[in-house]
Amino acid sequence: MQPYPDICPCQINPTAETADAPLSYRDCCKPYHDAFYNDEIDKADGTKAETAERLMRTRYSAFVLVKPEYIVKTTVPAQQGLLDFDAIESWAKETHWAGLEIVEHTPKLGKRHAQVEFKAYFNAKDNTVDLAEKIQAHHELSTFVKVKSKANQDALWYFLDPTVAMTVSQKQPCICGSGEKFKRCCGGYL
Repeated sequence: MQPYPDICPCQINPTAETADAPLSYRDCCKPYHDAFYNDEIDKADGTKAETAERLMRTRYSAFVLVKPEYIVKTTVPAQQGLLDFDAIESWAKETHWAGLEIVEHTPKLGKRHAQVEFKAYFNAKDNTVDLAEKIQAHHELSTFVKVKSKANQDALWYFLDPTVAMTVSQKQPCICGSGEKFKRCCGGYL
């Protein structure tokens, strides 16, 4: 069994001047991860991310704690089967995560989309300085979509992965299941 960190990985921000009582993993991302592993993510009583930022934080913590199943399951369902599980797991294991900074959260883009701009910090070996580690940042603007669950019509947030190659025409139904054409829904974000 993996020990739980005192401070939740999504609460560590290496660029912050001060730390305002960061939450423990048990009080932050663990309930979301547990709900997924207990097959509650699609049930009304399961813990689900209330916002795109909350989902972004749980996904970052899942990378740090090497929970690739959670990363896959929180990606829009039409893309899940196209993800490279082994690559996700390998990247999570091989990366020395150093913290997360939420730059901006845009909670409402149209009817069902949101964006989170973030920087995920990690340590990388710098061969030019005696193999010392130096902090680098993965800076990204991620898009999320709120999708109604088939199980109970409750809406859940999912990550839209722009790196997944999909063969969807602009006039086909959207991959999120909204019923709208792809070009009028998620197509503008992928």
